[in-house]
Amino acid sequence: MKIHPSQTALLLSTAALLVAGCRIGPNYQVPAATASAPPAAYKESPSNFPGSDTWKPAQPQDAMLRGKWWEIYNDTELNDLEEQLNVNNQTIRQAFQNFMAARTLIAQARSQLFPTISTGPSYSRSLGSANAGSTATSPQQTGVTSLPVSASWEPDLWGRVRNLISEEKYNAQLSAADLENQRLTEQATLAVTFFEIRGQDALIDVYQHTVEADQKALDLAKSRYETGVDDQISVIEAQNTLQNAQANLTNLGVARAQYEHAIAMLIGKSASDFAMPGKPLKATAPAIPLGLPSQLLQRRPDVAAQERNMAAANAQIGIAMAAYYPNITISAEGGLESSTFKHLFDWPSRFWSIGPGVSETIFDAGLRRATVNQYLATYNADVAAYRQSVLVAFQQVEDALATVRIVSDQIRQQEAAEKTAEQFVQLETGRYQTGIDPYVNLVTAQPTLLADQQTLTSLHTQQMTASVQLIEALGGGWDVSQLPSPADVSKKISRSDPALQMQK
Repeated sequence: MKIHPSQTALLLSTAALLVAGCRIGPNYQVPAATASAPPAAYKESPSNFPGSDTWKPAQPQDAMLRGKWWEIYNDTELNDLEEQLNVNNQTIRQAFQNFMAARTLIAQARSQLFPTISTGPSYSRSLGSANAGSTATSPQQTGVTSLPVSASWEPDLWGRVRNLISEEKYNAQLSAADLENQRLTEQATLAVTFFEIRGQDALIDVYQHTVEADQKALDLAKSRYETGVDDQISVIEAQNTLQNAQANLTNLGVARAQYEHAIAMLIGKSASDFAMPGKPLKATAPAIPLGLPSQLLQRRPDVAAQERNMAAANAQIGIAMAAYYPNITISAEGGLESSTFKHLFDWPSRFWSIGPGVSETIFDAGLRRATVNQYLATYNADVAAYRQSVLVAFQQVEDALATVRIVSDQIRQQEAAEKTAEQFVQLETGRYQTGIDPYVNLVTAQPTLLADQQTLTSLHTQQMTASVQLIEALGGGWDVSQLPSPADVSKKISRSDPALQMQK
């Protein structure tokens, strides 16, 4: 049969319409993150507090951390632990595999754009009953061999499948942002725990020196008692002071052991096979580049995840709206069928059928409308969650800045208090040795010095952990340019990809 050129054009245009179709649903635009423009600088920045001169952020103001942010502390041991964490942390591995799984959903959604082709070869042989008819006959055996092929295709006329593909792309990007947020969380947790264990080592060092001083005070009290210069109560008081210090020193090992076990878990090692030698904290908080408040939303992976979640919710609205329109399905079936296998491939053994089908919901008691309203509400809720994540981001930065700034000022004040307490102990020790004051005065001075040293050590630890929390609040060394694009997450994943293999 000869096809007229006008018919050919009509067929091609019809096919193009079936393939391309239209796309139902609202266009996505990123909503405003805040009610007003972000400030020019962070409120809690030390530059806004002229009297605070113990800690300053790095300059210039718009500088940002990049890459391995923990290297700013210049601690080779911390650097080594962070590298181990990046390779062996099981929580990060879990988040990575979740990201890989999210990518496979894109291919699953894309497969709905194409026809489904299936086959079901069969062979049967049967024997009829001789007594089934009105007269007895000899039963006949019959056999049928069938080799069918069927195909079914539902053109994406209204963009339901394309919206589904977009949704899965956005979800994969969300999973990638979640991966980076989990990576940052684990890295920051390791750094915080590292400084906490070093702070505990510093506290142990303080108590060890205290025990040594208390032992000398006990020896002096015994000597004075044995020579008749002092009474026995001074010996008992000195002994009790020493015993309390020894007991407190022993108890410090509990927290240190727990910090050590936590670090082992973070770097993917058994707590039974990991140990860190004691090393008192000597570091000071480095100058951290803050960047501008307007850059914060581009640096936080959790904010990026919330934004991609909104995009996915917007695509869901289009999927729900497509249900208002009819579905067209084109089905075809053909193959070979014969009562004898030797004639199966003969030309007369062929059979086929083809035809389109249209389905449209006439009445659903408001189901489609309710579904669209559901996804509209979900989108609006995601917008609120996105804006909340922005507010939390600014709060966390301001909290960490305030902590670093205020603790730095407090450290300076506490150092002065510690020096005063040392002078107090030295004076009372001299007065006790010369017999001017009783030992009870020295007992009063020693706990004061110990309390000041404990406070100062805790403040140094708090300053370091707060600096890590500030870096975490700023997004570490990440920015949104590192988020894989929809095209990147859509790339085909090979079955031989090591990332998909079962981990031993």
